[in-house]
Amino acid sequence: MSDPAPAPAPEPDGSGPPRLLERIATDIVGLRRQAEVLAVALTSGRHVVLEGPPGTGKSTLLRVVAEETGRGVVFVEGNAELTPARVVGYHDPAAVLQSGYRPESFVEGPLLTAMRQGMLLYLEEMNRVPEETLNVLITALAEGEIHVSRLGRVRADPGFRLIAAMNPFDAVGTARIGQAIYDRMCRIAIGYQDEAGERTITERVTGDRGRLVRLAVALGRATRDHPEVRTGASVRGPIDMVHIARGLCGLRGEERAGRDTLLDAALAAFSGRIRLEEGVDRTPEEVVTEILDRLLAAEAEAEADEEPSGAPPPRGRGAGQAPSHGRVLEGRDARAALRESGRRTLARRELETAHAGFAEVSPGVGRLDEAALERLLDRDPDGAAALLCDLAAATDVELRRQARRLAARVFVRLGRAGRPARRGMRRIVPLPGRPDGDLDLDRTLERAGGGLPRSADELVLRGWAGPRRALCLLLDHSGSMRGQAVAMAATAAAAVVLAAGDGVDCCVVAFHRDALVLRPPGSARPPGRVVEDVLSVRARGSTDLALALRTAARQLARAAADERAAVLLSDCLPTAGGDPLAALAGIDRVHVLGTSGLDDSVRAGTALARRGGGRYRRVEGVAELAAALTDLVGVT
Repeated sequence: MSDPAPAPAPEPDGSGPPRLLERIATDIVGLRRQAEVLAVALTSGRHVVLEGPPGTGKSTLLRVVAEETGRGVVFVEGNAELTPARVVGYHDPAAVLQSGYRPESFVEGPLLTAMRQGMLLYLEEMNRVPEETLNVLITALAEGEIHVSRLGRVRADPGFRLIAAMNPFDAVGTARIGQAIYDRMCRIAIGYQDEAGERTITERVTGDRGRLVRLAVALGRATRDHPEVRTGASVRGPIDMVHIARGLCGLRGEERAGRDTLLDAALAAFSGRIRLEEGVDRTPEEVVTEILDRLLAAEAEAEADEEPSGAPPPRGRGAGQAPSHGRVLEGRDARAALRESGRRTLARRELETAHAGFAEVSPGVGRLDEAALERLLDRDPDGAAALLCDLAAATDVELRRQARRLAARVFVRLGRAGRPARRGMRRIVPLPGRPDGDLDLDRTLERAGGGLPRSADELVLRGWAGPRRALCLLLDHSGSMRGQAVAMAATAAAAVVLAAGDGVDCCVVAFHRDALVLRPPGSARPPGRVVEDVLSVRARGSTDLALALRTAARQLARAAADERAAVLLSDCLPTAGGDPLAALAGIDRVHVLGTSGLDDSVRAGTALARRGGGRYRRVEGVAELAAALTDLVGVT
């Protein structure tokens, strides 16, 4: 059990909740209740976490509180690169080398500065901070002190408080906060202001009033209620829209912003701020356009009611139409689609007609001769792999069960190269050969024999290490997805998933008109299970390459990586959806493994790879996949 938290700090003269609330009523719109709780929590010696979406006034509220209570504030921006040394402090290498470990050589970090001087430590985006860094705060929160190696114990001034802020709805680059941290802090949830409050904020910032503010605020609020939007826009969206629309009106000589001007401003202000739900096959631009057209139609209808002779309400591009889009299925929906796909089976007569080696490998109902299959793999690997895939879809239940078990093993073996490594969270580790990172002083001195380093090679730098590449494998299962096509897909899936252990965050998507996410980024689904999923996928009708590429971009966006690449296994001849060359946004490189030698297919695949900044490789069989993947992305 920890000692009680530090005693409440005495309030500076003239400060306190009444005066603070008066200031809040003047400077902040609509956060009075939250401000009351925050003021009391701080004066009661509590540490506080403010949770809410961006643009709700968390930072503004803190600044006002800090100014009115007379406390200084130390700001720390939370991100994945924030190490414990950057929060607590570090020994200056030059000073240590000159005079050893002395208190004067220690450079205080923001935590120690706030603790010693009784200031507020404001930690932004707390859920982006690595757990190892957050752990250094636990003792400071619970005991009011921390112990720093070679410096000793540092006791916090009674005025020290930690205020953290985070957006709990942001799923990109964030992590769960441990209960040990939550248990030592009070939590204040902050939501969006009501519509009148958002209008007031927009009017204050832009100096504009009337129709433009009304439309912009209504559009911003509508993004939060739209069924296809996961994260809507904050009040910063309406503010930007008003600024841009007003500027465009001046540039275009419009007294009243027309639909095109409003649309241009709305797209600029909102399309980058909203995040769509997983599985939605629309772009943010389409959603923003739909909302704006709906608002303009309502506005025109209201004006027509006031003036019956008014013109027909404006309509947007494609308004009233419902373009047909494929679906993106993930999780439970994807598994249901796989079960449905797996119901289509092959009778023994079909298998015997399609594969010359069937009778040897399956001499009777319910029987699978593994030795015979191995012999067939040695002399005809493509034929054996194709047979195994079709056996995994046999009507014969026992034969199908045995074939699936064997197929998972065979295709993982075919796709394996190198050893899978252990995966886990990022850690602070030495970074040999890299010029960036924090200096590990102890190891540097040890390497230099206790004296000054004589060369850069004796410097030991440390930093975060973890997966920095993300790869999405796109498997075309339209048309003739049987036999060899399934074998190539299964082998490629196994190879890519195995590569995940080598520091590449890999995902797998199978597609035709719809897209099935068989393995999302960051998943621990083993290669054998992914192979089983691929074996369940059977040929379907049309090919929507544009949907596949957009799905890859969305999956890759969920991975923390420096480079995001896609590998497309397909004949590259779309029969549905839009132009795939226009669907490459969000992917750094698109490589193509072409499965057809037709001129049109090679031409389309080459053009797609060139536009995507990648390369094209033609593959004719299972045996060529490993070399092709190594050549394109080096994952096997």
